Amino acid sequence: MSTAPQNDSVTIDIGGMAIALHNQSADFRDLLTSRYAGFIRPEAHPQLELAVDLFEPGSFAEADDEVTVKRHGREWEIRRGDFSARWDLDAGSGSVRQSANPYAIDSALRIAHSLILAREGGFLVHAASVIRNERSFLFAGVSGAGKTTISRLAPSDAALLTDEISYVRRQGARYYAFGTPFAGELARVGENRSAPLAALFLLAKGPENRIEEVAKADALRSLLSNILFFAEDEALIANVFRAACEFVDQVPVRRLIFVPDERVWEIIR
Repeated sequence: MSTAPQNDSVTIDIGGMAIALHNQSADFRDLLTSRYAGFIRPEAHPQLELAVDLFEPGSFAEADDEVTVKRHGREWEIRRGDFSARWDLDAGSGSVRQSANPYAIDSALRIAHSLILAREGGFLVHAASVIRNERSFLFAGVSGAGKTTISRLAPSDAALLTDEISYVRRQGARYYAFGTPFAGELARVGENRSAPLAALFLLAKGPENRIEEVAKADALRSLLSNILFFAEDEALIANVFRAACEFVDQVPVRRLIFVPDERVWEIIR
């Protein structure tokens, strides 16, 4: 476990799982504090502590390079064009090497959470999520399916958790959606809240608002196609598949065909 002094760290708590980032640059820590506002919890006990080593811009290739996530014994090695990282989840420590931009650390955090969640039956998924009437709803789909649109149309009594990447955890016999700071086109950080999941809607734009039943096999395929997971690890891949199967057994999955106006929310319940 890292022994770095606490005043060099920013602890980011997403989904009830805290990760501490240690760096000597006050400017970089201020950037993190601003970007993850609402998710900063200095008092939280981190499950993972990462020493962040900053490089000058241009030291890495482009951010859209393919990411690789591989395990060597207990240690994970993560590489993408704009950052590299190594960490041991069992020891709760590791390091990240990147330029001083928020996009690389965003990706490192997503990968770390995807690995942690896979070990306990949860996952990150390409989906918008909203809390309304103390229940949460997921809205999944490929780019252009309407995640941002459905989020923008949400009524004033709805709390936006994210318009891009949803955080799903199992707690006891129920699944919960948690807010994330990973924003999409709305460029809005989600609220740091959670609620039991009522339904997953697979989005499709159409000439009218209606909800259709989805066969369980189709629901599973659609969910798996939207889960974010990059690790080349057979055991964790099997965990993710099992988690998806258990999810569609317990959470209703429906297809939501909608016209892009606020009336669609009259049938979401």
